[in-house]
Amino acid sequence: MLGKHVGSMTGSTTVKALPGDYGMPSLETTGMGEGTLLGHPVQFVATYGAEMQPDGSFYGECPNSGAILAPNGAATYRATGAGSPTEDGGSKFRGAVYFSSHSEAFAELNGKACAYSWDVDAEGTAKWEIYLID
Repeated sequence: MLGKHVGSMTGSTTVKALPGDYGMPSLETTGMGEGTLLGHPVQFVATYGAEMQPDGSFYGECPNSGAILAPNGAATYRATGAGSPTEDGGSKFRGAVYFSSHSEAFAELNGKACAYSWDVDAEGTAKWEIYLID
């Protein structure tokens, strides 16, 4: 069950094609932007990979290559998700994200699973919403 809303961020993305397997594209995306996490102003940067599945959907991973930077601390994160292209030329992913931090500002997220939505429009503008999973 979704719990408390803990983060909201917006940013830009860039996509790079990687070698695909058997006609299935593989993409690397870098996202960066700003917003709030647990009420603190933050900046984020991450690189994740996504591989197209035979049905046209995507499976993606951010293998501990996400960073949260704030005036009062920092955190890293890893995530997995499933997604698909949207009719307007963007994409949407839904999945789980796990944060790790030595900062008191983000310690509440240590050892917790969060659910996220990651929506990117045709121009590469992304919106990231994060909720604790109860």
